[in-house]
Amino acid sequence: MTRALEVDSHDTATQTTAAARTDEGGGSADKIFSYKELARLDEALTMSSRETGLRFTLYVGELRSPTRLHAEELHARSGDHPTDAVLIAISPGQRVVEVVTGAAAARRLPDRACALAVLSMTSSFANGDLVGGTVNGLRQLSDQAGHPASLRH
Repeated sequence: MTRALEVDSHDTATQTTAAARTDEGGGSADKIFSYKELARLDEALTMSSRETGLRFTLYVGELRSPTRLHAEELHARSGDHPTDAVLIAISPGQRVVEVVTGAAAARRLPDRACALAVLSMTSSFANGDLVGGTVNGLRQLSDQAGHPASLRH
């Protein structure tokens, strides 16, 4: 899923952040996001993962071209079980958002649901709210994925 962002570049948001736990190098999360913003992102990632049983990860930074391929590489390295993982890769400087789902996650998060979440995120990004847009996108994705089968009654 690729979506071009219609926003101005955020100079400090083009470095890699530690919030994704897929750190590619030089950037430090505390230079890009405030402590409060990092805590908000971490809470949203934790809650989305806990509620769905899927592992949500976030990457904010430059993506090599082709951006989709780079996002898929990040997804593959994001943990032991990429089949249950969802990666949201955001490159504000490139105006790109990529959502990569593993095979099991894709059954619960169809392309249409991902596209709607990306549309919601990019609307917030256009208003200068990178953190709020990301948090709302995570909420939408976790609502769509629902609870894991083992927790359903």
